[in-house]
Amino acid sequence: MNSTTQITTIEGKRISKRLVNHWKHKFEVAETDTYSKIFMPTATVTLTPQQQHLDILIENQQEDVERLEQVVIDHLNRMAQQEFTAEWEHR
Repeated sequence: MNSTTQITTIEGKRISKRLVNHWKHKFEVAETDTYSKIFMPTATVTLTPQQQHLDILIENQQEDVERLEQVVIDHLNRMAQQEFTAEWEHR
């Protein structure tokens, strides 16, 4: 099941870079000029910074996507040092 959300921020590039640097010691990562990917054992997280928000896509192979959604948003909150709320859409 895939999950998507957007968090409103003008610091999407900085926040996604911090999260990738935080997780690159634990997971394989890939970075381009337009997005970053974090390859977890059962999911891939794609972070795409935009001018006014950060797009987040979780491509999950497990059914327990809510737990992973919470882990991702909790870590983004920590990297940004602020609290974001996310309304996830499932596909």
